[in-house]
Amino acid sequence: MEALFVPVLVVLAALGIRGVKVTSSSRSMLVERLGKYNRQLSPGLSLVIPGLERVVSHESLKERVLDIPPQQCITRDNVSIEVDAVVYWQLLEHARAYYAVDNLQAAMVNLVLTQIRAEMGKLDLDQTFTTRSEVNEVLLQELDQATDPWGVKVTRVEMRDIKPTKGVQQAMEQQMTAEREKRAAVLRSEGERESQVNAARGRAEALVLDAKAKQEALLLEADAQAKQQLLLAEARAAAAKQLATVIEAHPAAAESLRLLLAKDWMAMGEKLVNAPAGSVLMVDPQSPASLLAALKGLQEKG
Repeated sequence: MEALFVPVLVVLAALGIRGVKVTSSSRSMLVERLGKYNRQLSPGLSLVIPGLERVVSHESLKERVLDIPPQQCITRDNVSIEVDAVVYWQLLEHARAYYAVDNLQAAMVNLVLTQIRAEMGKLDLDQTFTTRSEVNEVLLQELDQATDPWGVKVTRVEMRDIKPTKGVQQAMEQQMTAEREKRAAVLRSEGERESQVNAARGRAEALVLDAKAKQEALLLEADAQAKQQLLLAEARAAAAKQLATVIEAHPAAAESLRLLLAKDWMAMGEKLVNAPAGSVLMVDPQSPASLLAALKGLQEKG
């Protein structure tokens, strides 16, 4: 009896050890009882009844990366391109993912490839390069909605590379070269035009400065002459005033002035000999000043 009891205990101990399951906080286990889903083991130590229950799925609950292989796509303008992507996803409901779809990752890969082809078909070639972030956002929303029945959360979608065919790449390179040459020609023409404009502006400014300089010189000369005439007039006025004061103060000085005038008359009278024929001297004999003026005028004519 004891010989039979010992093996039974050994078998029960072995089965008990097999039934003990340890689940970490970042993983999940699904348990079936007699072929039917029973429960999801919580993190920590759990017991599974050997023979009646078994663990059918053991998956990570962490965010995972799904690498999408390169896929041939046709754009709206009938250009063949090769697109690959990467998808970040997380398992939220283990039971739904296990029982809703067979081979979850393969199903997600095919779904992503289908969505990429559909989105690339809506865009022109140029738009595939300029609207990549918008396409990523659209893919994220569509994939998240499509995988929701599977208990999967798609957190991010990134298209890594978009490669046109070699012929398209050569055409794009030629187009880019032509665009660069065009921009260079435009820049050269704008530089030449700017140079000509600057030269013309410089000549115009030089002419304006020269005219202003001449104008200022004329104004300075006129101002100097006006000041000179003013000073001469003031000097004459002062001399006449001083002479009048002297004559008034010394009556004998008037006789001296007449003698000086007579001396001038004698000097100018010598010029009458050489005066042109028909010259007439009109003077007032009572006005020595008028005689002196007439003689001076006659001298200037000679």
